Amino acid sequence: MSISLNEVRHVARLARLELDESEILSLQGELNALLGHFADIQSIDSSGIEPISHAVAMQNIWSEDTLGPTLPRERALRNAPMSRAGLFVVPMIIED
Repeated sequence: MSISLNEVRHVARLARLELDESEILSLQGELNALLGHFADIQSIDSSGIEPISHAVAMQNIWSEDTLGPTLPRERALRNAPMSRAGLFVVPMIIED
């Protein structure tokens, strides 16, 4: 399969690219070369290869959820510009 000059012009117009004829010819050659590479890749027998999601094996390292020292509410609210009933008061950002 190869890309015609009209297809390159059409795609360039869709992408709002103003290309002259030499650029269109150059793009046609590059796109056809890419299609050739894709055809080479498709011809490879990959039936015995297991699919993977990453090129490098990844593993999550989870830490245990353990209770540790916490900041007391009074200390957390100490520097708050406004607080009420033990809660932070913030300006309303969604109006009715």
